[in-house]
Amino acid sequence: MRVTLPHDLTREEVRRRMRAHTDEIAGFFPAGIAKVTTDWPSEDRMSIIAEVVGYSIPGGVDVRDNEVVIEMQLPAMLGLMRGPLEHAVKKEAGRLLAP
Repeated sequence: MRVTLPHDLTREEVRRRMRAHTDEIAGFFPAGIAKVTTDWPSEDRMSIIAEVVGYSIPGGVDVRDNEVVIEMQLPAMLGLMRGPLEHAVKKEAGRLLAP
């Protein structure tokens, strides 16, 4: 799953907002079924591991000049969640990037 969100913010402001709202990422998954761990291996990359119904789903967020790219490697068994998850990511992450 890959979601690209445009923004008009500085990278520093995007990183600040993402760090301030990291605890909300688990809420992107239906019914709070996920436990999410995040890390910042570099200034513009946040790694994500979501544990959902026994699956460990790796992903990440790349902060770029005019967009944020969110990728998650959903296993085939969770493919049905792709649409609702993409919608939730666009809505919630987009809210964080709105002026």
